[in-house]
Amino acid sequence: MSQIAVIYWSQTGNTEQMANAVCEGIRAAGGEAVLLHVADTSAQDAAKFDRMALGCPAMGAEVLEEAEFDPFFTELEHNLGGKRVALFGSYGWGDGQWMRDWVARTDNAGAIVVGDGLMAHETPDDEALTACRALGEALAKA
Repeated sequence: MSQIAVIYWSQTGNTEQMANAVCEGIRAAGGEAVLLHVADTSAQDAAKFDRMALGCPAMGAEVLEEAEFDPFFTELEHNLGGKRVALFGSYGWGDGQWMRDWVARTDNAGAIVVGDGLMAHETPDDEALTACRALGEALAKA
């Protein structure tokens, strides 16, 4: 089984907790997870992975984080065709429009989206972390 990238951005640690749980799920399914903060990788390096989980919280008016993550994703977007991609993130307000938009962008880029876009309200609770592990397992088995 090839390596699976889990690339995230987190301000408060909530999305980072989710990223770690996704990694746990990948490893539980026998996969090899590579955990990367978005600042520690490039879109070019990320494009080398056939499977990846991307994590970013909702920011501002329900958008991806605009200084680091959105520019990274915009550059990566045109290289997602045929890749299996899972999306996750936390939010504090709104109804998840940022995730619906992100799933649509990923789908429109030709990726095979694993799951529906996993969201946790504020700090992920046990149920949300269990869902993250399940998402990791699903990505590993996809």
